[in-house]
Formats: sequence, C-alpha cells, structure tokens
Amino acid sequence: MPIFSSLPEWLSHLETAHPVGIDMGLTRITRVKEALGLRIDAVVFTVGGTNGKGSTCAMLERILLEAGYKVGCHTSPHLLTFNERARINGEMATDAQLLPHFEAVERARTSFADPVSLTYFEFTTLAIIHAFAAAGLDAMILEVGLGGRLDAVNVIDPDCAIVTSVDIDHKQYLGDTREAIGFEKAGIFRPHVPAICGDPMPPKSLVEHAEEIGADLWLVGRDFHHQAAKGQERQQWDWAGRDRKLNGLGYPALRGANQLLNASAALAALQAMRPRLPVSAQEVRNGLAFVELPGRFQVMPGRPTVILDVAHNPHAAATLGQSLDNMGFFRYTYAVFGAMADKDIAGILRHLSDKVDHWCLCDLPTPRAATAADLQGQLEQAGFQAGPDSSVTCFAGPEAAYRDALKRATENDRILVFGSFYTVAGVMAYRATQAN
Repeated sequence: MPIFSSLPEWLSHLETAHPVGIDMGLTRITRVKEALGLRIDAVVFTVGGTNGKGSTCAMLERILLEAGYKVGCHTSPHLLTFNERARINGEMATDAQLLPHFEAVERARTSFADPVSLTYFEFTTLAIIHAFAAAGLDAMILEVGLGGRLDAVNVIDPDCAIVTSVDIDHKQYLGDTREAIGFEKAGIFRPHVPAICGDPMPPKSLVEHAEEIGADLWLVGRDFHHQAAKGQERQQWDWAGRDRKLNGLGYPALRGANQLLNASAALAALQAMRPRLPVSAQEVRNGLAFVELPGRFQVMPGRPTVILDVAHNPHAAATLGQSLDNMGFFRYTYAVFGAMADKDIAGILRHLSDKVDHWCLCDLPTPRAATAADLQGQLEQAGFQAGPDSSVTCFAGPEAAYRDALKRATENDRILVFGSFYTVAGVMAYRATQAN
C-alpha cells in the first residue's frame, strides 16, 4: 500500500493510478466509502447543474459562514492549487489537514483482497468528505463533478439537492439532449428531500424523476421567485419562497447575468433547510455582499479592464456575452481563448465572435485541448474576418497570449480571458508572478 509523505506525491500518483480519467459509476466508490465507515452529522447540500454550480456553492457557503455555522465546501476543478477544492470555514484546507484522510482512503481501498481502483476525482472526493466528516461541521456543500446520477459526490445522500441549470455539455457521458442530461442531473435528488431546480425551463425528465421518487421539488417561478425591487431596479431585488419573503436584497458581489438565478436557488435551499440551519435576513445580505469566487466573470482592478471567466460551453458563453454587453463602451475587446477539443467550440463562438475584435488563441498544457490552429479554423468558419480593426493570432499558451493582448491594449480597451480552467489558471498564475 503506497503511503506518501506529501500531498503533491499523492496527487502525482493518483493521476496515473486508475486506467482511465473518467469512469462513471458508483459501485467502486460505494465499496470504499463503506470500508471507511464514513459517518456524516452535518447537513449536506449537493449542488449539480451545467453552469452556476460554483457560484451557488460559494453563496451558500458565505451566507452560512455569516450565520456563524461551521462549513465545509468541496468544489472542482481547481484553478491554481488542489487545496482550493476543500474549504473548511472559508479557508483552503492545508496539506497537513488533508494528508491523514488520503491515507485513510488508501487503507480502505486496499483493505479488500482485490484492492478497489478509484479515479483521481473519486479518491480525492472521498478524502475531502472524510476530512469534512472529522471536522465537526454544521454544513457540508458538495459540488457535483460531472452529471449527477453516476458522479462520485452522489455516493453521499444529501439533505438538500440543487440543480442550477441544465444545458448541453459533456455529451459523450450525459447524452446530447436537455431531456437526457436533465435525467442525469436529477439523479442527485432523493425521496422526501428538498430538490431545488434553478432552471427557469426545467426539462420534463427532471420534473418527472423528482415526482416519481417523491422528492420535495422546488421550481423557480412556482415555489420561489425573484424580481428587481420596484423603483430600485439597479440596486436591489426581492425574493419570495413558500413561506418567506426577503425584500430589498443587494445584488450578489459575484458579477454576471445569471447570478440572480443562482442566488435565488441558494436562498430556496436555505429556506428548505431553515428548521435545521436558520439564517436571518441580515446574514443573507452579508453573505451576498461578501461572496467571492475567482474566475466567474471576475473583473480585475486597473486598466485595461481584465475579465476572467471559465465559460466553456454555449450556455455559459451566452451568459458571458450578455454580461459583456452590460459593461458599457470599450474601444476594443481582446480575447485570450483556449478550450478542450470535446467542447462545442462552434456553439461557444456563436455567442461571442461578434463581441471580440482581437482574438489571442492559445494551446493548453493537456492532450484533451484543441490547438490554437483548430480554434482559428472554427473562428473563421463562424464568419470572423481579420481586418484593420480585427485580428486572430495563435500562441503556445495562455501566458504568451495574455502578454500579447496586454502589449496591444490601451487603457480604453478590455481583455477577456475565457474558456477552459487551464486558460484562466495560466493567466492567473502569470499575473501572480507580476504582482510579487
């Protein structure tokens, strides 16, 4: 049984320990969970959805922290360090906090005559949940990695499940229609347990599955609502649930066109869990005001304006396009863009090709990525043409693409860095070196 003395050694081992990176199904992880003897006393929120998962998790976490609860939050993927995936009481877990739990999962995994093989995501998810279970938490927030029904996170029964949105992504694993994907997302629902859906047009498959198993389904527009406060449209909004209203709320500190939908679903989940985790209106206000999440329409201080966004599917790109339109006038928009080859790149570009003047396309440090040349071909197919006020350039990585945009942009321009987490992380890492 390999026991490593540092977290980087564990992670390096796990990257190659299982024959395939994504191996859907709960049979293997369930066996290891049972061998671990995992016992969870905290209220568990499981958050799935095509887009908006990370933002919804961050809002839930911040509001609960403002209310004085002890909270664990597991999200993925990370941008710069693995530890971002495990936050305990608002702080990233340290290597020392995580190591004993990696060892515990390894012991459980190898306790069988024929040791159970786990993927990187399955192993690390179990280790983080094991760490949370030992931390004496009041609430645990678990973000689904991929889909829902067969995702590693679904090995834990939630006390409240949230599906933020349903759209086309990961077609090879989840299906190529909203109905097929909706069924997979609804797999995190449980009988008699609050099931929150923040999608204004939920697939029939999601609603039917919730009703079939007897979940307590909360639908936006039926069980909870939000709207701009009358006369205060630019400053405040109102929320109403089944038996509670919150008026005059400030907009979430997270920017972007869909954040009210995400906040509304988070508030529905908190309302559903109010008997066990009561929060006051002021704690909600504070949580929304102080929430932070890197890489989600994150507008950096300074000039030129730099926006970081991990939009990597058409649904997210449409929201990003709307958010860019709401920003006001900029002379030119430069875009640093890199994406995975299995994404609907044409669908992404359809929403953004007319918003960008100068494209800085980049390769990414993973074999799954589309090359910058591939992206250029897709951009040209979308009808983008270089001219006196427009250009397309290819680069070996996000840092080189960003440095080129920075060199050319004036203080009246903006630079949009978007696409894969690798794209945003590459630019964030470079900016960090420049700040020191």
